Amino acid sequence: MHSLRHGALLIAAFIAAAITGCQRAPEPPTPKAAAAPAPASNGWAAFRDDFLDAYFKAEPALAVYAGRHEFDGQLPDWSAGGIAHEIARLHAVRERTLEFRDSTLSAAERFERDSIVVRIDRDLFWAESAEAPFKNPAFYTDSLDPSPYLKRDYAPLEQRLRVFIGFEHAVVTAVGEIKANLRLPLAQPLLERGLSAAKGFANFYHKDVAKVFASVKDERLQAEFKQANTAAEAAMRDLAAFFVANRKTSTDNFALGEEKFAQMLAASERVTTPLAELEGAGRADLQRNLAALRAACAALLPGKSVEACVAKVAHNKPAGGALAVARKQLADLRSFIEAHGVVSIPGAEQALVNEAPPYNRDNFAYIDIPGPYEKGIPSVYYIAPPDPSWTAQAQRDYLPGRADLLFTSVHEVWPGHFLQFLHSNRKGSIVNRVFVGYAFAEGWAHYAEEMMWEEGLGNGDAETHVGQLLNALLRNVRFVSSIGMHTHGMKLAESERLFREQAYADAGTARQQATRGAYDPAYLNYTMGKLMIRKLRDDWTAARGGRAAWRAFHDQFLSYGGPPIPMVRAAMMSNDKGPLF
Repeated sequence: MHSLRHGALLIAAFIAAAITGCQRAPEPPTPKAAAAPAPASNGWAAFRDDFLDAYFKAEPALAVYAGRHEFDGQLPDWSAGGIAHEIARLHAVRERTLEFRDSTLSAAERFERDSIVVRIDRDLFWAESAEAPFKNPAFYTDSLDPSPYLKRDYAPLEQRLRVFIGFEHAVVTAVGEIKANLRLPLAQPLLERGLSAAKGFANFYHKDVAKVFASVKDERLQAEFKQANTAAEAAMRDLAAFFVANRKTSTDNFALGEEKFAQMLAASERVTTPLAELEGAGRADLQRNLAALRAACAALLPGKSVEACVAKVAHNKPAGGALAVARKQLADLRSFIEAHGVVSIPGAEQALVNEAPPYNRDNFAYIDIPGPYEKGIPSVYYIAPPDPSWTAQAQRDYLPGRADLLFTSVHEVWPGHFLQFLHSNRKGSIVNRVFVGYAFAEGWAHYAEEMMWEEGLGNGDAETHVGQLLNALLRNVRFVSSIGMHTHGMKLAESERLFREQAYADAGTARQQATRGAYDPAYLNYTMGKLMIRKLRDDWTAARGGRAAWRAFHDQFLSYGGPPIPMVRAAMMSNDKGPLF
């Protein structure tokens, strides 16, 4: 769910270190302990607010996701000149940010300052070092997503239609800029991702969007919309044709390389652990989960193969349908969290469970959480039904098993993404509510799956454990594939085989997951984030009662909003220099 542009702003995302050219980031500055609050006249608050306003002006699609609707209908300036201007602006504002010295800022302000530098370094890495606007069509995908206008009732439908017309006009301009930017030949998996997105958007404009606005009675407005929608569809079909025309010359040269991969981790996640050590930690977690799967399967299906065990779990479908079961799961999970004292629940909000709209069914399940500036908009946990045109067997195979759905609900809602944002939107700095890191968000949601099993979810049931482990193994293989494909020359076919053999994925899922690793090398953040959280939990609770302090740890961790986990570790561990993994 994370692209190169928005990361983990959830729906969304992703340091006080410079990443330019081929330089490595220096170590983060050591936060000062228990300093007195800085005077209100230091100018930081005004600078921070001006930074956010300027950032939203440059990235209006992110602003709309965050709930700043004065930016509705706009897209970034993706012309070559616009991208160069934004790179120069970010370098300049980075220098101005660092002019605020530690001695002039409170501890909270220093944390905000460093978090702003994180975001700048992340953006500069992708735009400048990785050259993603010119090499990777996925750079543009999130900003082109029209779903906030369609799924969020933040304004009357007629008002949203007016700004959506402006958005569709901006799409036409954007497509021309994208085609001009992309340097040929493109890497084949990156090209295919761009083609898939362009086709999907075109089909959405053709088949689905008019249904969303059908109840608007203003005939003149409807006529404007029809014209704009036709133009947006045509632009996307033109972009798809561009990709098709360049398929024959595409290459397999998608890898970042070891140096830039390390830069990516340092710039966006503040992780400077040597790659060999990092890879070793991920492979050890893969082997731990494989051993646990063998043991769980031996209990569930004695004397049978792991493959037979996995098939048995997959075929135990939710009785009564996924929507009904998911609603019950959410109620049960919240009750479990409260009864076991897993983590505080700061509020009475509930996530709705709805069928995913026809224009957004690429993933089986996902959650749409309103941004920090939205008011009164519910979060919605969407579950996509199988395509009714499929055979009955294909439709049944598409639905997850009961245990798989349970841990999807854990990941998306309780105590995953939804609970994280309940905490963030109440306690976190506005900077860390807007810029939620990939590893923080996905690491927490993935950590929550294993933690809930450890807390007793399922009462030791082997089938439930298999469901948790299959989710973990999928993320383990993402981790191994990301490092392998971008630093060791691993081929897509080898990654596919790993997903089949070590994550027990079906052929289609294995192919999709391997391809994702080519255009989203940061998808190792699920496991990487989980491992950093587990290590921080164990270290922090060691002097606070161990397991009895888990709830306090969870509450404290979630209070930071969504910065890089190494920054959270420095704050929680009083500048401890111990290993992240």
